Amino acid sequence: MIIIMKHGATAAQIANVAARVEQMGCQTHLSQGEERTIIGVIGNGRPIDRDGIDRMSGVERTVSVLRPFKLASREFHPQDTVFSINDIVIGGEQIVMMAGPCTVESREQLLETAEAVKAAGAHFLRGGAFKPRTSPYSFQGLGEEGLRLLAETREKTGLPVITEVMSPEQVPLVSTYADILQVGARNMQNYALLHAVGEAQRPVMLKRGMMSTIEELLMSAEYILSHGNNRIMLCERGIRTFETYTR
Repeated sequence: MIIIMKHGATAAQIANVAARVEQMGCQTHLSQGEERTIIGVIGNGRPIDRDGIDRMSGVERTVSVLRPFKLASREFHPQDTVFSINDIVIGGEQIVMMAGPCTVESREQLLETAEAVKAAGAHFLRGGAFKPRTSPYSFQGLGEEGLRLLAETREKTGLPVITEVMSPEQVPLVSTYADILQVGARNMQNYALLHAVGEAQRPVMLKRGMMSTIEELLMSAEYILSHGNNRIMLCERGIRTFETYTR
C-alpha cells in the first residue's frame, strides 16, 4: 500500500502518518517528489486500518499496490531515479558511459585502457577484480590486488570505478575501493549478496540474470531497496533462450 500525501503537507503531518503506520507493525519508506510525498507501506501480514489513515490530517488517499514488488514500483516512486557520483548525474538527461576491460590483468593494461576509454568519452572505468567463470580452470581475477590497481588508476585518470562483487563476505572489501558495486547476472538471485549490498549503501548496478524475467529482476532490486539503498541501476545484459542460433 502507498499513502499519497496532499500537496503542501507539512513535515509534522508526514511524520504523524508514518508513526501511525509503524505503530501497526509496518515499515515505511518515504518518496519525496517536487509536488507531493508518498509513503510506502510494507506490511507484516496483519490488516491495516486504511480508513483511519485516510482521515488523518494531510492525507490525500491510500492506494493498494498489487504488484509483488513494492519499492521498485512506479506507484511508490513515480519519479525517475536520479543520483550523482562525483558530480556525474546518473539517470538524468545525459547518457553515462562505463567502459573498461572485462578483467583487470595488469597495471599497464588497466591504465592504457582507462586512458583510451576516457579519451573516447567514458565517465566511469569498469574492470573485474573478481571474475566468475564457467570453468574453474579459467583466470578468476587478481582479487584485492586488482582492486588496488583500479583505485590507483582512478587517482591517475579521475574516472570513478565500477567492479563486481561476488559474495556477501567481499562487500566490505570491494566497497572500500569501488564507487559502484556490480552484481553480476549469475548473482542476480543471490539473496544474501543482495541484502549485503543494500546494507552497504553504495550505488549498485544489478544485472539481469541469464534467463530471468523482468519481474524477477525487479524483485531482486526490491531486496536492495528494502535496506534504504535506492541508488540502483538495472542492467539489461541480454538473456538466454532455448534458441541455439540467435540470442
